[in-house]
Amino acid sequence: MNILLTILLAVQILSALGMIGLILMQHGKGADAGAAFGGGAGSASLFGASGGANFLSRTTAVLAGVFLTCTLGLAYFGNLREAPSSGSVLEGSVLPTEVPPAAQIPGQTSGGAPAAAVVETQPVGTGAAQIPAK
Repeated sequence: MNILLTILLAVQILSALGMIGLILMQHGKGADAGAAFGGGAGSASLFGASGGANFLSRTTAVLAGVFLTCTLGLAYFGNLREAPSSGSVLEGSVLPTEVPPAAQIPGQTSGGAPAAAVVETQPVGTGAAQIPAK
């Protein structure tokens, strides 16, 4: 599934870049008015007098269709992922139990003997048990 999403994303990016390039190469509607007054040499272009406009506009339309198809595919396959379970992140956590003040000093216990570095844990309650008291 991840390979398909990666391929769709790559095709979408390439089609978007292609559309940007093709749109920037096309002449605007105002360019035709300038050519009427002798400003343009239409017959000396790469595609001939009118062939460039048809080729560029049709290629842009094809790339727009590819872009739209990839966008719909990414939206469809992106929503097929499994949703995370609804609930609190804290429900599975474990809180340490309260330790007597003498045992909080490293290397000491309440009896004076060296303490183990293990902290006892207890499961977290749910609901009102999670609210700290004042």
